[in-house]
Amino acid sequence: MRECSIEENKAKCNCTYEPCDKKGICCECIKYHWHLGELPACFFPDDVEKTYDRSIKRFIKTYQERGRWW
Repeated sequence: MRECSIEENKAKCNCTYEPCDKKGICCECIKYHWHLGELPACFFPDDVEKTYDRSIKRFIKTYQERGRWW
């Protein structure tokens, strides 16, 4: 089984919510947000992530307006 690289994940994480206890632990972050009907910060460009609107609706709208941003 693959080990979670928390420090490496944190370096790539664009989540601006502090204090997030799931930062760097992607499997927990995804599970948490999916339970809320959301996607994690890393699915959004930085300017959208800062709005804290991580809804699937916002993800689709952003993707339709901008296309790929990564």
